[in-house]
Amino acid sequence: MKYVTLRKFSELTGYSKQAAESKMKRGDWMRDQHYRKAPDGRILMDLEAIEKWIEENPAA
Repeated sequence: MKYVTLRKFSELTGYSKQAAESKMKRGDWMRDQHYRKAPDGRILMDLEAIEKWIEENPAA
């Protein structure tokens, strides 16, 4: 599955909901690239895009 809810994303990755929201607010994760807002208003995380972000941005 490509998209998961923020809750499921937290369960799968270990990123808390607050950590994910902070990354979205700071612009680390971009809307329509790393996550999308579904027609019902829910935030859906793109697992493939987040995985790519991790692989392309090694730890400092």
